[in-house]
Amino acid sequence: MMFEFHDSKIGSLFALTSDIKVNEKRFSNTNDNITIVWNRNEVTVVLEVDGLEVALLPGQLLTTTYLQHVSYKKAQQPLTAFLFNREFYCIVDHDSEVSCNGILFFGTQDLPIIQIPADQERKFNTLYEVFVDEFSTPRDNIQGDMLQMLLKRLIIICTRLAKQQLIVKTLDNDQIDIIRKFNVLVDTNFKSKRKVSDYADMLFKSPKTLSNLFAIYNQKSPQQIILERVALEAKRLISFSDKQNQEIAFELGFNDPAHFSRFFKKMTSYSPTEFRTIGALSV
Repeated sequence: MMFEFHDSKIGSLFALTSDIKVNEKRFSNTNDNITIVWNRNEVTVVLEVDGLEVALLPGQLLTTTYLQHVSYKKAQQPLTAFLFNREFYCIVDHDSEVSCNGILFFGTQDLPIIQIPADQERKFNTLYEVFVDEFSTPRDNIQGDMLQMLLKRLIIICTRLAKQQLIVKTLDNDQIDIIRKFNVLVDTNFKSKRKVSDYADMLFKSPKTLSNLFAIYNQKSPQQIILERVALEAKRLISFSDKQNQEIAFELGFNDPAHFSRFFKKMTSYSPTEFRTIGALSV
């Protein structure tokens, strides 16, 4: 099953498929999409994100963005997926409404995988059926608005679960907001800003406040998160582009390729050339 809403005038796309492995290349737009992948099977399904194997358990959802490299080659069962692009629904513009940025999308932490609780399975299945019903309705001039409202609801309930499952409950909403804003800022500025103080200034907090907050939330320090984001981008560029080490160094804000090589070796235990040779993003 495959449905899509596509407006060629503005390039917007929203799509739903019951098997993303089969249909991922069949949509009107296959670039720059954000994806919510849902394992509706009763068995675990394996996929790859940035070269890492991810085992998606029954009833789990995973969100990915166009910055990540996703492969469904290893998936033995069909995975349901919702896809949309910025022209259809911009999560940045609507962040005040859904508060998902930095938690579900464009975060710097581990992959956002959420588990649908047993008492909410009916809610998700009902919403899925409403999506299918709307797509099955003859298209009119308000179908796009209807699908946007449904997508917004899906994002909100997923974000609520993510806050409960991925962020420790000792944090209040204001603290969670600081964490997600930090994640978004790092994802946006990591090429030019490498100090915790840079992000603390943008958040109107002290570096110590940020460090204390992340000590509660995650054992990784803000500085480590920044450096790991730079290293991840370097791995992606080495693995999935034809750019040479010097080009990658300059793109990531290193004035000296040798400095980049030392940084990469420290973060991965491999030189950029060694990493390129073994071709393994997962190391």
